Amino acid sequence: MCGESADGRDAIQRALTTRPDLIILDLTMPVMGGFEAARVLRKILPETPILVYSMHDGDQLIQDLKQAGVHGFVCKTEISGALLDAIEAIVIRKATFFPDSARDSQVLV
Repeated sequence: MCGESADGRDAIQRALTTRPDLIILDLTMPVMGGFEAARVLRKILPETPILVYSMHDGDQLIQDLKQAGVHGFVCKTEISGALLDAIEAIVIRKATFFPDSARDSQVLV
C-alpha cells in the first residue's frame, strides 16, 4: 500500500492509521514540516523507518536528520538514481542511507 499526505500533521495521522513499513517525508510541508513530523513519528512509531527527501542538502542538515532519528536522506536532485537504493537499504537490509558529501555519492552508514 502507498499513501500520500497533504502536510506533516496529516502524515502523522495516516501513519498511525496505516502503520507503514516505511515513511518518506519531504522537509518542506505546510502545517508541520518534515523535521517536526519526523520527531513526532519517531516517538509514536519508533520501529518505523523514516526516509527524508528534500531539495535542501548539506552536512549540517544530514547531522540534524540523524539526530532526529531519521534513517536516510535523498536529495531531490538525486531522487531518480538513489530513491530505490535508499528504500532497499532501509527496509530490506535494515541499514541507514545518507549521502557522503566528501565523495558526493550515496553510501550506507
